[in-house]
Amino acid sequence: MDERAALSVLAEVLGPAGDDAAVVDGQVLTTDMLHERTDFPEGTDRYTAGWRAVGASLSDVAAMGASATAAVAVYAAPSFDRDELLAFVEGASEVCTLVGAEYVGGDLDDHAEFTAVTTALGRTDDPVLRSGASPGDRVCVTGALGRSAAALERFDRGDHRRGNELFRFPPRVDAGVALASHATAMMDSSDGLARSLHQLAEASDCGFAVEADRIPIHDELRALLEEPLEPATTFGEDFELVVTLPVEAVDVAREATDVPLTVVGTVTEAGVTLDDEPLADRGYTHG
Repeated sequence: MDERAALSVLAEVLGPAGDDAAVVDGQVLTTDMLHERTDFPEGTDRYTAGWRAVGASLSDVAAMGASATAAVAVYAAPSFDRDELLAFVEGASEVCTLVGAEYVGGDLDDHAEFTAVTTALGRTDDPVLRSGASPGDRVCVTGALGRSAAALERFDRGDHRRGNELFRFPPRVDAGVALASHATAMMDSSDGLARSLHQLAEASDCGFAVEADRIPIHDELRALLEEPLEPATTFGEDFELVVTLPVEAVDVAREATDVPLTVVGTVTEAGVTLDDEPLADRGYTHG
């Protein structure tokens, strides 16, 4: 089975599964695993790895509209290098500080390849789920898409300094909290916009009509590629928020957030389209 098939199997036995994080008595809990082979291109330094690994879990907290409180990480590697280990912890700590959370430690383990397993905690009394979108709502995204695609392009070109800078994304925790009281559905874009829309459509039993010229594409990706739309919508790993809002809430929500919020389309009865053509369910897949 691939990842999506495995998730479908688990959904049959784990009823509450399906959102970016679990919520138990107001506490948000999420966990992620990143591997050197699939998630950290050659040239990724350990500071960036710590930032990105913990940031991925913090992004899940953001997608629930929750405030972030703490994070832990498992650091596994074939051997332990003092400077690399301290750099990882520094990156993990600083991304937590950025969103008002605390990095509180974790575990060490021997492993055949460098691997990080992260868990983040948050709090909310009113989580935003993926299942509340209604036809007529507007679908919006925070920030710009394609940052990680641009980072990979930089790594591939040997520009490791810029690749690392782009890989250190800011988790949208503050934006998620600001959007929570207005949103009908929300998730992060870690699997890419196209796949995120399909996941939201399935959860909310709806569709989406999106317009290509409305999609905000990261300036760096535009500078690197002549045709950036496809990687911007399918590469994933951007960790922006994809959110649906009632029409009357869009302007209020835009004023409440500290990052750009762009309307990219409308919630429909069924189907996921880009410029009136079917949008394939393509995106990032682990493994």
